[in-house]
Amino acid sequence: MTYRVYIRILKWLALALFSYVATALLVTVPWAKALQATVVPHIEFNQSFLFIVVAIFGTTISPYLFFWQTSNVVEDARADRRNSPELGGAPRISRAYMRRLRVDTIVGMFFSNLMAWFVILVGAVVLNAAGVTNIVTAADAAKALRPLVHSFPDSGYIAQVIFAVGVIGIGLMSVPVLAGSSAYAVTETFKLREGLFRKLRQARTFYLVIIGGTIAGLIFNFVGLDPIKALVLTAVFNGIVAVPLIFLIARISGRTEILGRNRSGRLATIVLWIAFAVMAAASIALLISLL
Repeated sequence: MTYRVYIRILKWLALALFSYVATALLVTVPWAKALQATVVPHIEFNQSFLFIVVAIFGTTISPYLFFWQTSNVVEDARADRRNSPELGGAPRISRAYMRRLRVDTIVGMFFSNLMAWFVILVGAVVLNAAGVTNIVTAADAAKALRPLVHSFPDSGYIAQVIFAVGVIGIGLMSVPVLAGSSAYAVTETFKLREGLFRKLRQARTFYLVIIGGTIAGLIFNFVGLDPIKALVLTAVFNGIVAVPLIFLIARISGRTEILGRNRSGRLATIVLWIAFAVMAAASIALLISLL
């Protein structure tokens, strides 16, 4: 399967996330309270609160997304033949192309955070309100969609279909992003061949890292480890590690000698430094609370 075909499949699979939006419209949601808490969040200065806050930051601005996003742009450039005939060298970058990248990034981040907001909302209204506060498996988390599947006549079969589409869809999106970003990081560090546009024989190390990461994730299901706790711990680690990476990106993105006319503008730079300051403060507070 070519890179372009796989990316098209991923775009359609992303629609599985809208099941949380549909569920929110079926259950009784205190919308005024939810919107107020979104704009004016309740803040507590204790270890549990800081732990989850850093975890949320780690899933929103994750280090692996830095590698995936940039590498994905390169993959698109190669697929569109924007590079040299040998698929090397710098791609042709016009102002229109940069505007398209900005729009694509802004729209993508908006909808990803909107879907995350609905996941949190539905989890709070359906699960937390019912006293379910300990999520151990994906099946436990999927129970948040129960009001949606119960709205259909044959709820049992529909529940299986929605759960399967959600797990398979999000799983197929997560594998290339998580394992793929690791593969990009490893191969680019050691200056090895990389890229989803290449065949296995052309980039063996790149694909071996993806295969190894996928197998490692599968093993979690058979060794007795709690996958949900592992995800939260990983998210906290990502939230802490992202801080120095954001600092480097902020320093590099504003330098004309590196990016030329494509360096970050004033607004983007301000927002970037704000993100750095907020995530750094949360991470430092968490680390202090753990001492």
